[in-house]
Amino acid sequence: MTQRTDPVRVVAAGDHFVLPGLIAGAVAAELGGIPVRTRELTLGWPLEPFGPVAEVTEASDAEDELIEALPGAEVLVTQMGPVTERVLAAADSLRLVVVCRGGPVNVNLDAAKARDVRVCFAPGRNAAATAEFTVGTLLAALRRIPQAHGLLAGQGSWEGAAYYTYEHSGLELEDLPVGLVGYGAVGSRVARALCAFGAQVMVYDPYVRGEIHGLRVSSLDQLLARSRVITLHARLTAETRGLIGARELALLPEGAVVVNVARGPLLDESALCDALESGHLSAAALDTYEHEPLPPQSRLHALADRVVLTPHLGGASRSVAEKAARIAAEEVGRWVRGERLAHCLT
Repeated sequence: MTQRTDPVRVVAAGDHFVLPGLIAGAVAAELGGIPVRTRELTLGWPLEPFGPVAEVTEASDAEDELIEALPGAEVLVTQMGPVTERVLAAADSLRLVVVCRGGPVNVNLDAAKARDVRVCFAPGRNAAATAEFTVGTLLAALRRIPQAHGLLAGQGSWEGAAYYTYEHSGLELEDLPVGLVGYGAVGSRVARALCAFGAQVMVYDPYVRGEIHGLRVSSLDQLLARSRVITLHARLTAETRGLIGARELALLPEGAVVVNVARGPLLDESALCDALESGHLSAAALDTYEHEPLPPQSRLHALADRVVLTPHLGGASRSVAEKAARIAAEEVGRWVRGERLAHCLT
């Protein structure tokens, strides 16, 4: 094919995580000698919360900023930009949108398709980071690390030594039966890490075939009954919403631990609090919640001695931002060269 000589016109609408400069640099590197003219725009996330914007979800409230930046642009690369019908209607030259996330929830796909705008996304960008964070929070919950830190660093108290008593000391991963609900990009990495620790890894995932790290279990109930720890890695769908509720938690052995760094609505938080308060569960580690941000009135706050709570940080690593920019830039390169797009929904 003949190499393009006029500049590719790109808007890099990054934020304070996936920096616009990362996007611009990755696009320039991917296109090589092909000229590119990039306009950089910094949206407010995560210093400003995301939420529904017009008809899209999980976006920065920045329709006006995008509308101002997009005239003449052929390509928009963004993470949180609200690509609404209004934004698309104001961007006559736009032909490609690439979202630096695992799914383009901030894009009106029907409106994009109606205007012949291709929409791509960046799957797998945070799989390693989320898997590592899962193992980290699991260890923190098992060994009471945040609670002991809070006593010594926050209060200057040596009372954390109570965690050395048999009654209050934690569990170790070696030989511990750990059940994984889901074995996708994140779950499979967690399984490999836990096997390296010497845990007895069991996996329930009815959609996965082939070899796995650990023992495949045929039913969720069987997995729960045999696991001292469960960690959730399923996708959130109509089928999996509320997957772990009061009945399922009751199947776990006394003193079990629950970890969720996947999606909050997989787990019934009220039932989890009941199980923690009754002592049926000894601990939990959560990075995602039914409602985010976690409401001040949540019962979880009163269970700080038994839970590890983090504000949806599983994918927060510099490598994730860099990978997201690179995956998005690769799609831009394919589009410019007329190649088949790898992760495209319209």
